[in-house]
Amino acid sequence: MSQNLNKSQIARFSRQIILKNVGILGQKKIIKSKVLIIGMGGLGCSVAEFLTRAGVGNLGIIDFDNVDMTNIHRQSLYAIKDIKKSKVIAAKKKLREINSNTKVNCYKVKIDRDNIKNIGKKYDYIIDGSDNFKTKFLINDYCKRTKKFLVVGAISKFDGHIFTFNFRNKNTPCIRSFFQEKEISDDILNCEYEGVLGTVAGIIGTIQANEILKKILNIGKNLNGYILILDLLNLNFRKVKLKKIKNI
Repeated sequence: MSQNLNKSQIARFSRQIILKNVGILGQKKIIKSKVLIIGMGGLGCSVAEFLTRAGVGNLGIIDFDNVDMTNIHRQSLYAIKDIKKSKVIAAKKKLREINSNTKVNCYKVKIDRDNIKNIGKKYDYIIDGSDNFKTKFLINDYCKRTKKFLVVGAISKFDGHIFTFNFRNKNTPCIRSFFQEKEISDDILNCEYEGVLGTVAGIIGTIQANEILKKILNIGKNLNGYILILDLLNLNFRKVKLKKIKNI
């Protein structure tokens, strides 16, 4: 933390630095942080954009898909000109325009048990922006095993769910404590079937980014052990405590 911020960095991040919970030391922590985003859809785009604007120094983005016309209304890093291009490549180009000092590492892969270990070990914090339960359980199990701090988001229609898991605390429940694998269908996370208002993705993704920044700075309260449920149609927000299930 001995390296000083230069004049450009002080100017860029001045509105954060003046916050008593951030300051110069806090901004240095953000710049030195390493965050991995899995899934560069509506959630991942918002997370990546705001973490880049905040000054996160090392950002990994994972997605094997290409940009489609149906993505544009909610996936804020893409434009019409990006259709058929790799999501991670298109996102990296946009993020570099926002903050060229953020190192963006692209992984155009479908995450699995093998590559998540090789990629995940390079990062301190993991954000799940995936849209299917197989991937969510895979990420959950990896982070639980390696004690990585995990922020999970899920969206459908006008609703959003956010979880944070600090697996360094042995009493922390995991996502399997909330979703029972045999009782759920990926249709409830798939915008193709259920639909989603574009702003919902932006709101939930931005909160995910906020939770990561709080963790990096070690400030405020997090959702560890709770799920935040947002009904954005009727503006009903509630926190529900998760109960840790034995043998999970």
